Amino acid sequence: MSETTRICIVGLGYVGLPLAVGLAGHFPVIGFDVSSRRIAELRRGLDRNREISPERLAMSRLEFTADIETARACDIFIITVPTPVDAENKPDLTAVKAACRSVGVVLGKGSVVVLESTVYPGVTEEICGPEIASVSRLMCGIDFHLGYSPERINPGDKQHTVDRITKVVSGQTPEVAARLAKIYGAINGGNIFVASSIRAAEAAKVIENAQRDINIAFINEVTMIFNRYGLSIYDVLDAARTKWNFLPFTPGLVGGHCIGVDPFYLADFAQRRDHHPAVILAGRRINDSMGAYVADSLMPEICKSSPSQGARILVLGLTFKENVPDLRNSKVIDIARGLMRHNCQVDIYDPFADSQEARHEYDVDLLPSLKTAAGYHCVIGAVPHDEFRSLTAAQLASWLAPNGLIADVKGMWRHLELPAGCRRWQL
Repeated sequence: MSETTRICIVGLGYVGLPLAVGLAGHFPVIGFDVSSRRIAELRRGLDRNREISPERLAMSRLEFTADIETARACDIFIITVPTPVDAENKPDLTAVKAACRSVGVVLGKGSVVVLESTVYPGVTEEICGPEIASVSRLMCGIDFHLGYSPERINPGDKQHTVDRITKVVSGQTPEVAARLAKIYGAINGGNIFVASSIRAAEAAKVIENAQRDINIAFINEVTMIFNRYGLSIYDVLDAARTKWNFLPFTPGLVGGHCIGVDPFYLADFAQRRDHHPAVILAGRRINDSMGAYVADSLMPEICKSSPSQGARILVLGLTFKENVPDLRNSKVIDIARGLMRHNCQVDIYDPFADSQEARHEYDVDLLPSLKTAAGYHCVIGAVPHDEFRSLTAAQLASWLAPNGLIADVKGMWRHLELPAGCRRWQL
């Protein structure tokens, strides 16, 4: 390994850009993305995902391009494109296959192609390899080799960044795996785990997110049970967490492009091998139902302040998690649509979300600000952005009609003492 090893990162989203910036501190790196708009923004120092600061982008030696021909001389190609599911929750590998074809156009002999996208076991060798070979007319395992290194990016998390976590790597041969270990090890101090095979690494990634999904589903289900008894799950969790080995999961909406999607990859993999993944799919059903559950649970309480149809609702937050602008697979929209089905007028405000993207993805118009907010029968705290966590009881109350309801989905206001005339609902 040397600093002359040339690397191309294919896909500059939440995963690809931080990796590209990190590697560019040690190697010549080209960042390729099919979106010319994304490339133009990055060249101006703007990361709309807010993962990399303008200052860090300006200091980086990273080269941005929307022309894959620019990467023809690269030695290592790392694919970091999305792996969503389709309308039937089946794996959609369209972006992965397209990335493989792009790489195949410029691939040279001796190159290594690494997949970082979350997939089920076998995708790298059974789908990516043949796709690249068919375009490049090179032989996989002879003229070029494959590797897999599962991404572990947590959007908005400034602690567990790519340079501070254990990186799993794998390769078609021990030599390829060792080469990748040195490359990735250059950015995280050598904190590398070499998996026994590419398939083992693929499987490890997909069960990481499925495990988290199942644990959250359990908490969501017991939340539903205890709510029938008038018992707050947060009071229960406060007590349960005093046990040393209790897992500190909390209830809520499970969206985004990882935890809300990846278990379907594992489920599909199992079903095609004649195994019914009962626990995995049960967890998915529970978590996917939470938005509708919240909406249905709120309606009897909303009607206490607005007995007639047409209650005015303010929803705070639309992104899939706190302090990120990512709207993909947000489950907040399920709450909003559930209330709309009850003829409620729903306004949504989110300081992180892009208004054009919200209109495109969910056909909703976001409030530009809260300056004129008033007279709502219910204010729903759906996403715990820092801005919402810091709201005072007086601010919340100022947006409510008399006898209005504060609905706290994430328990972020549970310790606020609300003024007279405000009612509270929480999971």
